[in-house]
Amino acid sequence: MAELKIGLPKGSLQDSTFDLLQKAGWKFSVSSRSYYPRCDDPELSAMLARPQEMSRYVERGVLDAAITGLDWTMENGSDVEVVAELVYAKATTAQPVRWVLAVPEDSKIKSVKGLEGKVISTEVVNLTKKYLRRNKVKATVEFSHGATEVKVPHLADAIVEITETGSSLRANKLRIVDTIQESVTVVIANKKALQDKWKRAKLNDLCMMLKGALDAKGKVLLKLNVARNNLDKIVKALPGLHAPTVNQLSDENWVAVESVVDEPRVRELIPQLKKAGGEGIIEIPLNKVIP
Repeated sequence: MAELKIGLPKGSLQDSTFDLLQKAGWKFSVSSRSYYPRCDDPELSAMLARPQEMSRYVERGVLDAAITGLDWTMENGSDVEVVAELVYAKATTAQPVRWVLAVPEDSKIKSVKGLEGKVISTEVVNLTKKYLRRNKVKATVEFSHGATEVKVPHLADAIVEITETGSSLRANKLRIVDTIQESVTVVIANKKALQDKWKRAKLNDLCMMLKGALDAKGKVLLKLNVARNNLDKIVKALPGLHAPTVNQLSDENWVAVESVVDEPRVRELIPQLKKAGGEGIIEIPLNKVIP
């Protein structure tokens, strides 16, 4: 049987990735000591690996594809193909994560120019060096094995660290000076593997379903019945991906209306729809939205 070998991120992205895959239609399970998740799809085999290393395994062909960070793929300089972008992370789903240049709150460094001759601690040494070259600044970049926030001010003058909300940096009395790189979660693939028609088709189907699951986050389907003479008021009140769907009921004076809407708006929409003549209003959660 044909098989697609896929890498899944171990660490902070693991739980959110498994949740997303399940909503997309694939159930993965793994014991605490195993690096090889089981999948209910016999055409998929998976391996857990750190996102920092993943793109190297895909480039070498150990894996056909992987879900990892664009940042680590760029940091490694891996020759792989980015097949899809999936904007999600461990805390948020609405925006990319950022690698930022940060200094102590009382530091005199106000911009990248203030780093001349200074020491920077970071996990993304190559991205940081590229950033310095773009800005024509010479500084020492040291690799950090973790707990980068504590390196300043005694072990380094500045750090380059990843953040979603900035709360951890603020908690450690650090001030963001600049964003050096934005990153999203991506699906990457080995270029040779993509020459296999079956593997490319399987991966494209997986990406379509993953995107559909992401697009469904925060959205619900509203369904209701309304007298035809009130239909215009209902349609004006309902936002949606496109125009609402309207179907004739057995009573020619009544129609059924349905529309995909943002969940936070539902608490305002349902009372408006009721006042506009809507009846039998139903809210349905969604797992996937495929454009």
